[in-house]
Amino acid sequence: MNKYGAIVIGVSAGGLDILIDIFKNLKEDFPMPIMIVQHLHSSSKSELAEIIGRNTGMKVQEVNENTALESGKIYTAPPDYHIIAERDRTISIYYDEKVNYSRPSIDVLFESAAYVWGQELIGIILSGSNNDGSKGIEIIKKYGGLTIAENPKTSEYSLMPKFAIETGYIDKILTKEEIKEFLDNLSTK
Repeated sequence: MNKYGAIVIGVSAGGLDILIDIFKNLKEDFPMPIMIVQHLHSSSKSELAEIIGRNTGMKVQEVNENTALESGKIYTAPPDYHIIAERDRTISIYYDEKVNYSRPSIDVLFESAAYVWGQELIGIILSGSNNDGSKGIEIIKKYGGLTIAENPKTSEYSLMPKFAIETGYIDKILTKEEIKEFLDNLSTK
């Protein structure tokens, strides 16, 4: 039986292609929900859920207020809103100050999810060009979760994974292919 209950993923510059690639083989019976924060410009129309949905067997939904989480489903943050995990294991949006110059912020999702899932949480940092997510990685690790960073040597934009690794709280440094394999293995357990 799988010991994990949820996955949170943070990504910024260079993120769309890797998200499509790592999700393309995942199916609707994936054993947990996956929540994604990708940095988006506040005025952009988000098509992230639709684009990922065309490239995976999982259902994909943009988060709205009090969204119930389901296994086998991917949840994306809307532009210009933070998403936060609630104690009842739902996820909500809220408009607050930017964190690390970002709204949505990876740290906001990661920290709130760490408090909810603790050691049942997997946090993954992918391509990006700032340090958003580093504090969240630290909180996930302190609550006993598993932390993963994309290998900066193979990442399209290496700064975000590099900053996460420099915290000293990353358990695994994986290439895109290794992240895909890791997720595939979760779906077979």
